Amino acid sequence: MSHKYDLELYRLKAEISKTLADPKRLMIISELRSGEKQVGELAQALETPQAVISRHLATLRSRGIVVPRREGTAVFYSLTDVRIIEACDLVHDLLINHLNENKVMASNLLNYISK
Repeated sequence: MSHKYDLELYRLKAEISKTLADPKRLMIISELRSGEKQVGELAQALETPQAVISRHLATLRSRGIVVPRREGTAVFYSLTDVRIIEACDLVHDLLINHLNENKVMASNLLNYISK
């Protein structure tokens, strides 16, 4: 059956979106933009227990967003594709733009009300 939209593709897109819909995961991605890091480094940078970081990394790994690299007993995590940073930056820019538009609208409304 041919559809205009491939339901399975959209389901997979939704799964990636759900994976990225967690602030800690977005913070981990942001930390990894400068290169690979160990769980302990991420935990320290995000002031979050290692167990919590490990759980989020497992989710990101299962969705193919991060990949581990073992060096002796140390495990380093890195992004599988730098375009994830570009996607996160795009969403960030859209959010900032939206907030600025709302700020201007709110300011205009407050000026109108105070007249």
